Amino acid sequence: MEVKSTYKYARISPKKARDVARAIQGMPVSDALDALAYTPRKAAQLIGKTLKSAVANAENNHELVADELTVKQATVGDGPTFKRFKPRARGSASAIRKRTSHLYIVLTDEVEIPEPRERSSKPKKRTQVSKPKKQKAPKQEKKEKVDAAPADAQPADSE
Repeated sequence: MEVKSTYKYARISPKKARDVARAIQGMPVSDALDALAYTPRKAAQLIGKTLKSAVANAENNHELVADELTVKQATVGDGPTFKRFKPRARGSASAIRKRTSHLYIVLTDEVEIPEPRERSSKPKKRTQVSKPKKQKAPKQEKKEKVDAAPADAQPADSE
């Protein structure tokens, strides 16, 4: 059975929270709570709150045992962005975007969970459609100059 918990409008950038969420995916709940307790990031505290809420939902609403639960999914979505402006030189202003996140955690009591895919640090190479190469015309051999007079020229008569 799956148990869900959400934390909406968390005041943290989704990019910063996704790193922590990926770290606990696929872990048993007890290991995930330990990992979050020793992670020195703001996102770890927020995701820990959401994880504890999901465990409480499982125990109280679905009568599941917390020791048998594992984190099936831990995702972070974009929330609304608060837009502020900061005055700059010569009467101009620059935008400040205060980003928010929606945290989603799904727990399951099923034994078999597929391992999360390992991401390589290198980006995939894009395959480009190769343009046909221009073929050069074959070089023509230069004709050797013949010392003889051209055939259509008439010999000069000397009288």
